[in-house]
Amino acid sequence: MRKYSITKDNSEFFKVECTDSYGNSTVVYERNVLDASKFVINYWENEDDRQDSKELMHKAILNCIEIDNKYNINKGNRDGLD
Repeated sequence: MRKYSITKDNSEFFKVECTDSYGNSTVVYERNVLDASKFVINYWENEDDRQDSKELMHKAILNCIEIDNKYNINKGNRDGLD
């Protein structure tokens, strides 16, 4: 569920809290309301690319774990590093 909040900080900045359709959230600070609004739009426009990147990273990590298990890399040392 997409949602956002733009609030005036105690300083000269606006706090932007933004959540995309995938449930990914972020908080940034912008100098004015226009930049804050642009950030929200940009964050939502790029949500599919960001999610694809996260899924690709997840698959890569799973592949690394599989390789480690296959060659017993993570079993002999306390930290799992060779």
